[in-house]
Amino acid sequence: MPVCVVTGVGPGNGAACARRFARAGWRVAMLARSADKLRALESAIPGAHGFPADVAEAASVQEAFGRVRQELGPVDALVHNAGNAAFGGFLEITAEALESAWRVNTLSLFLCGRQAASDMLSRGTGAIVVIGATASLRGGAGFAAFAPAKGAQRLLAQSMARSLGPRGVHVAYVVVDGVIDTPSTRGFFRDRPDDFFLKPDSIAESVFHVATQEPSAWTFELDLRPYAEKW
Repeated sequence: MPVCVVTGVGPGNGAACARRFARAGWRVAMLARSADKLRALESAIPGAHGFPADVAEAASVQEAFGRVRQELGPVDALVHNAGNAAFGGFLEITAEALESAWRVNTLSLFLCGRQAASDMLSRGTGAIVVIGATASLRGGAGFAAFAPAKGAQRLLAQSMARSLGPRGVHVAYVVVDGVIDTPSTRGFFRDRPDDFFLKPDSIAESVFHVATQEPSAWTFELDLRPYAEKW
């Protein structure tokens, strides 16, 4: 069975992607910092296994991927969902917040992508799908930390796609434009209708499709937004 690693697994996109790949018969490795949350998801998602890791730390990433290879096998697909939402204007954010946003959104892709690609290149096939955001395309006034981090992430993914693609590894970037439907966002946007939110299971369906595309028609960049979203 093929192996998929999903990073940044929580109650939204991460868990949904883990469910979708597991349902298709993949072995799924879920990476997140919280061992307790991973144990709960292991119980809820047959075929998924938790590996606690800090994806912004090189040693932690190396150890986690080593365990994945040992317990599940070499990596066939990476869904890089890890990220943080550091918001604030240019005059309000701290240097520490900017650096943290870059580490979690961009450096983590570099670290996890290299680990996954090492398995994929040896076989000449594989897929790396990065979950991005509209902030990767423009810098809003309150996105002085998040937008630069996501922009760098997107450009790194593009560079990866151009270097790895000719060697059989498909790299794609998914621009998520809107608010993802989770308990926390529902609590924050209490007055919004259902069609305001992006459903994690629907995002996961698109991610799975991109990750399993035929090489003759690969997607690099895919925009996902609710039909009612203004753009």
